[in-house]
Amino acid sequence: MYLVVANTGKEPVDWTTIKVQVPAGPGGDDLTSNITKIVPTVKYVPKSGTPPQVTVKRQDDVFHATGSAGSQFKRGDYMVLTLENVPVAPMAGVAVLMVTESSKTPSAKKTSDKFVPMALVKTAPKETPAPRNFRPEKSMVDAGTDVVLLWDGSNDFDYKIVLPDGAEEAASQGKWSPKAKTAPKRDATYILVATSRSTPTRKHFLTTTVQVRNPVLETVTADKAIVNGVTTPWVQGPNDNDGSISLSPGGLNVWRLRGSQDRGTVWAAKADVNGVNTEWVQGRNADDGWISFPKSGLNVYQNGSQNWGTVTADKGLFNSVTTLWAGGPNSGDGGITFPEGGVLVWRTVGRSEWGTVFADTAEANGVKTYKVVGKNADGGWITFPSGGMNVHQAHARWGVVGALRFGVRSND
Repeated sequence: MYLVVANTGKEPVDWTTIKVQVPAGPGGDDLTSNITKIVPTVKYVPKSGTPPQVTVKRQDDVFHATGSAGSQFKRGDYMVLTLENVPVAPMAGVAVLMVTESSKTPSAKKTSDKFVPMALVKTAPKETPAPRNFRPEKSMVDAGTDVVLLWDGSNDFDYKIVLPDGAEEAASQGKWSPKAKTAPKRDATYILVATSRSTPTRKHFLTTTVQVRNPVLETVTADKAIVNGVTTPWVQGPNDNDGSISLSPGGLNVWRLRGSQDRGTVWAAKADVNGVNTEWVQGRNADDGWISFPKSGLNVYQNGSQNWGTVTADKGLFNSVTTLWAGGPNSGDGGITFPEGGVLVWRTVGRSEWGTVFADTAEANGVKTYKVVGKNADGGWITFPSGGMNVHQAHARWGVVGALRFGVRSND
């Protein structure tokens, strides 16, 4: 951007400062998105004589061009203030720069400021055109002839060529031939992949095919083939967008599309393998439960989320079980919790009412209890005060101790 300041009047003009306020920001009214990148320079051209010393610097969003003491714009003098490397704000609109001149003429009594707005029209930046016209230099070659591929495209893209066997090679702008100079023996399809340098997510894919005269046929097209073995680096469906399989030293890789790095999917009614190494396993639907495999064991989740899921089984056989609580399968079933001191039995899971332990026989080294009651509602019961024990019958009356033999030791 160039700002020309000139004296076209009859009198010389005493001046001190020319200020240019530059609107900065991302909007349509802003000129630049980064004012610190702008480089200001100034050039003073006198009609005659030696030019005065002029300096220019930025303070916030204002550029100041300041003359040395006693600077004058004589009739016919002019000065060019240049703002270079301006990162233009992306939104289209009109940016108004305010220019302020602090000056006076010999007839004026004091220095005054004069304001002049400068309007600059911004248009939205045009997107770099996509590469096009991907083609072989010769659309048909003899078997064994090197291939040269051409295309039209901008330097804003990085280019690579995907070969018929799935390998990739980097390419310069507009022209490519294979590094190994391996000529095709039969018709071959090549893919041009162009990735924008300014916007890496913007990619373009173009394909072209080189036809070969008198091709060397190493494959057979048939409805069915019975062979003892097949040696091949990859296998693909009959269509260009079919999935493919590559055969690596460790086994095989299934791809969504040949030449890409997107993993594909294996569909089968049943799989019989000696082992499966996988990060996770999930049901067929997106909201089905799933299992992940950390080093400590496995985690079970529900609804395709990170919420803990439920393991449902008729029977489980474990060497140990570590759990905060255990409950029956129904919502009203009793539960057991496991504090540090032992176990607590509850009437219902999640409630604080004591439950009941039912058993045919109990064997323990000691029992601490408030009372012991018979199985029937009107059965006798025993309490254990600090002095010993009390035997009761129904309705809290004293009860009877029945025994074949009874012995008492007492110091009284």
